[in-house]
This record gives sequence, C-alpha cells and structure tokens, in this order.
Amino acid sequence: MKKTIIISAVALCFSIATVSASPLKNSTEKYSTVSVLKFKVSPFCVSIAKGDFETVKKLIELGTDINQKSNGMTPVMYAAKYNRTEILKFLISKGANLKAKSDKGMTAEEYAKLHGAKDAHEILENALS
Repeated sequence: MKKTIIISAVALCFSIATVSASPLKNSTEKYSTVSVLKFKVSPFCVSIAKGDFETVKKLIELGTDINQKSNGMTPVMYAAKYNRTEILKFLISKGANLKAKSDKGMTAEEYAKLHGAKDAHEILENALS
C-alpha cells in the first residue's frame, strides 16, 4: 500500500510540473548577428592561390591592379606563398612590384622562403638580381 501511495504521489508531481510549465519566449530578437571575419581576399588573389592561370590572365586584361593589396598582401606574395610559378613569372613580366612589403613587413621572397616554396623563391631571387 505504501508503494502505491508513493508512486501515485511521484506521478502526481510529474503531471503537475508538466502542466504548469510554460513555453520559452523567443529571445533571439534581442541579439543581432555580428560578422567575426574582418578580412576578405580579393577574387584576383584567390585565383592566384588556387593556381587558376586563365582567370588571372583575364582579370589582368580587364584592368586589375597587379600591385593592389588584398588582406595585407600583394598578388606576387600570394603567388610566392603558394608556389604558383607560372603565375609568378606572368606577374613579374607585367611589372609587379617585387620589393613591396606586406602589412606584416614581409616581401614576396620572404613569403616564399617561409612557406618552403623553393621554385618561387628561386624565381624571385633571379628577378631581383
């Protein structure tokens, strides 16, 4: 008999708790979305990083500035960093500034060396000498 009364009391407590529960109000209206990413790489530099030579050529033909920084780096720095030798040679032939410094104070040659891009480093050394 005791067990029945205890089980009934527990069941009654659960049923009262669920009946009196109210749904949560939608509190998302109080918050706004904030973008955390503060940088954006230009499509030109993304094409260089991916090694898309045809897109790079077309963008230069359309008048893209080959020395315009994107996220603090010039296109030559992206080509050097990702060891895109064909694109690097093309940018050099179009008059890219090889002595420009990034926002971190590094040159394209230093990016090539830092990222182990031996071919790009060699091309830059020859072009600078």
